[in-house]
Amino acid sequence: MNSDARPRWHALPLEESLRVAQGRTEGLSTLEAQQRLSENGPNLLPRASGESMLVLLGRQVANPLILVLLGSAALALLMGKPTDAGVVLSVVVLNALIGFVQELKAGRAIASLADMVPEQAMVLRDGQRRGLPVSDLVRGDLVFLQSGDRVPADLRLIEVRDLQVVESALTGESLPTAKGIPEVDPGAALGDRTSMAFSGTLVAVGTATGLVVGTGAQTELGHISELMRDTATVETPLMRDMDRLGRQLTWAILGVAFLVFLVGLARGWGAADGALAALSLAVAAIPEGLPAVISIALAIGVRRMAQRRSVIRSLPAVETLGATTVICSDKTGTLTRNEMSVRILWTGQTEVRVEGIGYSPVGRFLLDGRVLEAAPADLARLLQAGALCSDATFTEEEGRTVLHGDPTEGALVVVAERAGLRSRELRDAHPRLDVIPFESEHKYMATLHDLNSGRHLLAKGAPEVLLARCIRDAQGAPLDVPAVEAEAARLAGQGMRVLALAERPFPGDRMAHEDVQDLTFLGLQGMIDPPRPESIQAIADCRRAGITVKMITGDHPGTAEAIGRELGLHSPRGAVTGRELDALDAEGFARIVREAHVFARVSPEHKLRIVQALQAQGEVVAMTGDGVNDAPALKRADIGVAMGITGTAVSREAADMVLMDDDFASIRSAVAEGRRVYDNLVKALAFALPTNLGQAMVLLVAVLFFPFRDGTPLLPILPVQILWINLVVTVTLALPIAFEAPEPNLMERPPRRPGEPLFGRFVAGRTLLAGSLFAAGTLGLFLWEMNQTQGLPPDLTLRKAQTLAVTTLALMQAFYLLNCRSLKDGFWKMGLFTNPLVYGGIILLVLLQVALVHVPQLQGLFHTAALDASEWAKAVGVSLLVLPIVSLEKAWRRRRTKQR
Repeated sequence: MNSDARPRWHALPLEESLRVAQGRTEGLSTLEAQQRLSENGPNLLPRASGESMLVLLGRQVANPLILVLLGSAALALLMGKPTDAGVVLSVVVLNALIGFVQELKAGRAIASLADMVPEQAMVLRDGQRRGLPVSDLVRGDLVFLQSGDRVPADLRLIEVRDLQVVESALTGESLPTAKGIPEVDPGAALGDRTSMAFSGTLVAVGTATGLVVGTGAQTELGHISELMRDTATVETPLMRDMDRLGRQLTWAILGVAFLVFLVGLARGWGAADGALAALSLAVAAIPEGLPAVISIALAIGVRRMAQRRSVIRSLPAVETLGATTVICSDKTGTLTRNEMSVRILWTGQTEVRVEGIGYSPVGRFLLDGRVLEAAPADLARLLQAGALCSDATFTEEEGRTVLHGDPTEGALVVVAERAGLRSRELRDAHPRLDVIPFESEHKYMATLHDLNSGRHLLAKGAPEVLLARCIRDAQGAPLDVPAVEAEAARLAGQGMRVLALAERPFPGDRMAHEDVQDLTFLGLQGMIDPPRPESIQAIADCRRAGITVKMITGDHPGTAEAIGRELGLHSPRGAVTGRELDALDAEGFARIVREAHVFARVSPEHKLRIVQALQAQGEVVAMTGDGVNDAPALKRADIGVAMGITGTAVSREAADMVLMDDDFASIRSAVAEGRRVYDNLVKALAFALPTNLGQAMVLLVAVLFFPFRDGTPLLPILPVQILWINLVVTVTLALPIAFEAPEPNLMERPPRRPGEPLFGRFVAGRTLLAGSLFAAGTLGLFLWEMNQTQGLPPDLTLRKAQTLAVTTLALMQAFYLLNCRSLKDGFWKMGLFTNPLVYGGIILLVLLQVALVHVPQLQGLFHTAALDASEWAKAVGVSLLVLPIVSLEKAWRRRRTKQR
């Protein structure tokens, strides 16, 4: 559905809205409503049918390496080797189950949208009010709203009394939006459509009657639902890298295995022997244990992030954070506290800046940079009026200060508390005698109190309204209205919400609107939803790490620009609005998205387009948000980050990661953890692949040059022994790498380049060097043992030689593990004891290898024979050569890097 094709209900006069929607002021009849319901369907959001379990399971097996393993298992069965086939199949089943369980838990975002629609609504049908299921609402119905109601459909408002609606889930606006009846500009952004109430939003204050103009998929909520259905989930960089690596390895392995088969036939081997050699090489070259190691490394990262109150919903998302180049963040509740706070007090004589965090009563008052020890009389009058002329209260709930009432009134109470005016004591000493509540048509509130100087009327409201009713300033002089208006405009230009406060002596007991005049102006209070201090530092940290941060919000441009300045998001064009984006062509849109860092008054489509434009330029994008309006962009981003406290169920389900503390600084920590996970994955890859290459080289040499013995090709390592190395030895030693400490200056380096392969030139070079060492050591000791053993049966001689080869390869891996703690520096640079699991893994490997060599049951299963002390010593001695040789290669690389 194209949103532009829908009627612009917010811009239509009431009479035109009733005509187009075919509604009447007396409501629809039951017959009319039933006919429309049968034509247009119920007022429900469409639910997407999820993929079947068989489809999910099939996708896990569709990996190229997994398919090669399945082929190897089938070939082993045909050749009468059920043990080999069983071990290979167990690896396939384990990896498939891990992926299946992950995908089964994900993808319920669209279904959760339906939870935002209430079950009952008060409707005018047949000229009478009645409660009806929300699903029965049709276009043209008249719906009644009151405080606390969730709006059941998109409504064109036709009667309003003091209506304020919380639309943050749809627009990102942090404060309730005052609603009215007059039509607005056709091009107004969603947050400026004051003549509308949208499905799924919440009535904070007041009552209203609305004409249903959109139901089900035709609502703004339904439009977002459709955006989500049409938005494809982006494959993570790690999954792309692993898929590319899998395809490359698969074709290489199949090509070499086929070549081995042909060479075997050329040397006179039988087809079965050639197939056995090809199978052995395929099993040797495939890193069977690597998928398990990667999953475990990611799972460890997930656990670490959970300890930092960041919940990861899918394992690959951990690594994606480390590759992030751009973070697109919502403003309200993420970069800011979602708690209005007074920043400026202005009385005409005095301007004071207020410092303090959120709803804490602790703060400072600064006059010309000097801390005020006590509030001057004019300031005290202004603060007292704000605290008394408000209804907001606070309670402590589960260790958190919770506001009850309007956020702007809460800010007035808090700033008075910071000056020592305790709101509860103040209200007890000066109880309210009468009140004129805030109404959208009057835009002010007035209360009556007995103060120390007598009975007074106190008023607060919009400056443009209240100033027209003021005649003097606090000193009794005629009020300079233009000067006050200029100050109010200046504060509003800084993104603040500005309230004027005034008073007058009033001897009566009851007030009326005509009494709110001849007022004494007390001052202005400018307030804003302030940035989190930790967000400012986190953005600076991200900048040092080479990550660009962009703020994308549905809030007003002035507010967004002011908050952006405080956060250090310097944008040469200021805040770019959604309307400006709509006026750009594709090239201009891409350029402005790249250059600007603050976007305001944007719709869900804009957020989605911004993410897509950045991705088209090769960026890896993280998107944060808490509202329904953020969900399509959260789903499309390389990693979506939702808020756990203020976030809607829809945003949490669409995201890959949930911040349980709603703190942007947690993203910085998560990025650091993601980079650590990526480093450890590269280390695991650099550790595992040389083993497979070394085994493949051993078998290739054997096929090309080794003789036959009793008609059977001589193999230094048997397929079942290869599986022991790949699954037991490699996994046992690779797992400790997942716990490796972070590299120095982790957050001081730029993110890795988008598209940079996981298996790059560096890993390839290290793999070739280490694999060659493994092959040389294994082949050398195998041949030495075959030539030195005297007086033993040929079968036992071969088994001992093969056992020595397997043991040498296992021990070489153990010493190579130390080299892999840091890929470019000596392992001691990481700290000898920062990862004691490395030594635990080596000790465990030695114990397992001793069992393989000397336990009879394992000897029979893996075709090994006992080694004596001198043979063990030879294996250890050859294995130790790995440490100095790889260390010399590291030093050579460091020297080359410095020369460049």
